[in-house]
This record gives sequence, C-alpha cells and structure tokens, in this order.
Amino acid sequence: MTPSRRDSDLVRPYVVTGGRAHPRIPFDLVSLVVAAGDPPPGGPDLGPEKRRLMALCRGGALSVAEVAAHLALPVGVTKVLLGDLTESGHLATRAPAPPAERPDVQLLQEVLDGLRALV
Repeated sequence: MTPSRRDSDLVRPYVVTGGRAHPRIPFDLVSLVVAAGDPPPGGPDLGPEKRRLMALCRGGALSVAEVAAHLALPVGVTKVLLGDLTESGHLATRAPAPPAERPDVQLLQEVLDGLRALV
C-alpha cells in the first residue's frame, strides 16, 4: 500500500509551472546553469521556487539534475522554471560537451591506473 498523497502535492507542479509541461528552451539533464550576474531591471516578480532556484545557482554552475535534486522538484518542473529564468535573463546555460569532445574513458582509466601505481 502506498502512502496517501495530499491534494496540494498533486496540484503544486501544475501551479508552479503555470500549467506548462515543457520548457520553451530545451535542456539536457547535464546542461549547466548559473546565475547571470545582476538580474535584469524591471523583470517579473519571482515566485518562491524561482527565488530558491536563483539562490542555488548563485553558488556556481550546477547541472539540471542537481538543481532538481536540491529543490526536491520533478525534473520536468525544474526545466520549465529554468527555461523561464533563462528567457528573462536571470540564468545563463551551457550545453553539455558533445560526445566527440569528451575524454576517452579508456585513456582516463589508464591514467588512473598509472597514478595508482606511483602511490
């Protein structure tokens, strides 16, 4: 038997995102987000979730997955909020490195093995 959920738990994501299920800007789970310096003047008032998200991103770059985990929000809801804040100029994003630019796992393992042999 699963624990009962409060009605507010079911409605909250819908309210937080304004009924939207998809962000206007696509995000990967490993896309990095960071606060973009000073917020633009005359921007929209931020709700509590967006304020928490901004406070979290002021500490440095975090992945979308990390932001969702820290805020205890579903990833879909987090992506919608991130999209809103990116569009308003509050956040800057960086896409993950393409697979061709990522380091070779075998090479990294060989380096690690060599370092362990030295110790």
